[in-house]
Amino acid sequence: MTPKAIQDYYPEPYAHCYGCGRLNEHGLQIKSYVQGDEVVAVFRPEPYHIAIPGFVYGGLIASLIDCHSIATAAAAAHHARGSDMDQGPPLRFVTAALRVDFLRPSPLGATLHLKARAKEVKGRKVVVDATLSVEGEVCAQAEVVAVEIPEEMQIREQAT
Repeated sequence: MTPKAIQDYYPEPYAHCYGCGRLNEHGLQIKSYVQGDEVVAVFRPEPYHIAIPGFVYGGLIASLIDCHSIATAAAAAHHARGSDMDQGPPLRFVTAALRVDFLRPSPLGATLHLKARAKEVKGRKVVVDATLSVEGEVCAQAEVVAVEIPEEMQIREQAT
């Protein structure tokens, strides 16, 4: 049986993200999975994810790293609080900072492998290191600062 992706725990009001929202039929719908002390995902870019012939658009790479790192932050925060993703109130994070270093071009037609690890969990902030690789070669590395969703972005249930 395949374990449930971190994004599958996001409550419906927060499941519309272009990168990872399971309810966004036009989105990328990436799925991130806890594997030991890191979080992994794979993504196969389509021909229209092109930058120049034969290579993936850098904005897509940044988006994949961003959403994957936010999922990593949610899992790390739950772990730090002693809960599982399906226990207690869901923890949803947003990006406070994203720094991506593009080390080499990422070829189209190849599967992109994402790995991330939380290096700091402090209160409402999680700092994540991430890489995107193709066939074992790191093409991009990043640091993402994630913060628990601020009050003004929280969606309240409507009273009926």
